[in-house]
Amino acid sequence: MSLLELQPGSVGPVVRPGRRSSLRSFVEHKLGLIGLAIVILIVAFSFLGPIIYPTDQIHTNLNQVLVHPGSRFPLGTDDLGYNVLGRLMVGGRSSLEVGVTAALLAAFVGTIWGAVSGYAGGAVDAFMMRVVDTMLAIPALLLLLLLASVFTPTVPVLIFALSSVSWLVTARLVRGQALALREQEFIEAVAGFGGRNYRIVFRHIVPNVAGTVVVQATFEIANAILLLAALSFLGLGPPAPSTNWGSMLSSGLTYDYDGSWWLIYPAGLAIVLTVVAFNFLGEALRDTLEVRLQYS
Repeated sequence: MSLLELQPGSVGPVVRPGRRSSLRSFVEHKLGLIGLAIVILIVAFSFLGPIIYPTDQIHTNLNQVLVHPGSRFPLGTDDLGYNVLGRLMVGGRSSLEVGVTAALLAAFVGTIWGAVSGYAGGAVDAFMMRVVDTMLAIPALLLLLLLASVFTPTVPVLIFALSSVSWLVTARLVRGQALALREQEFIEAVAGFGGRNYRIVFRHIVPNVAGTVVVQATFEIANAILLLAALSFLGLGPPAPSTNWGSMLSSGLTYDYDGSWWLIYPAGLAIVLTVVAFNFLGEALRDTLEVRLQYS
């Protein structure tokens, strides 16, 4: 249904009260607006920054190693002569691409798994949830270290590894909602008129849990970026010349000569700001969803 609807006797479109209240709830959520603003700035910095401020992030230059921040290099250079500001932009692009892709893949898998499990019920639900419970019992970082040690840590492998530990919570959330939705009259009506199970799941269950999935996806993006930073910090990130904020932080701590703060603090601050911003945004979306449900 459209955000704007014509009501009898009205001269133009009006906004439904539930939608208006949920929008107002998001606008009034100051931390959510701050998170959204920071996310937009970080995305612009990571993707538009290299276009506006191009730097060579492929070839090393030993003639400009560990140059202090100045007019030529605003954030100095690292131990291989890379421009740290430019590397921060490229690393941010890599971190966001891996984190967002892994979160979207996890949201897709978790939604399908949870919707099928919740609607099917019985032995199918019990088996599918035992798989989820078993995987949740394994520490995520331990599983990631295992996968990264078995396979070469390329970007596709990292995306697969991160998504493999990120879909579990989404599956549990969706399963809980699917259990409630399958008892609703409209679901029973569709089943009574001969609706196929896959049609009920994909046309009725999944659309009704989309709000919860979107909210959870924002948290999973933050979690994936943090896990990627942890893996890269341990030396299991994408191979050179690729980089991300975790790799920069690890390299900075290894080659921190004479208190070269610019090798550590910019990457660390970028990780913290991004994770906090996505968490703020997730909190705001969750509050907005709760307000909308009150009017539904």
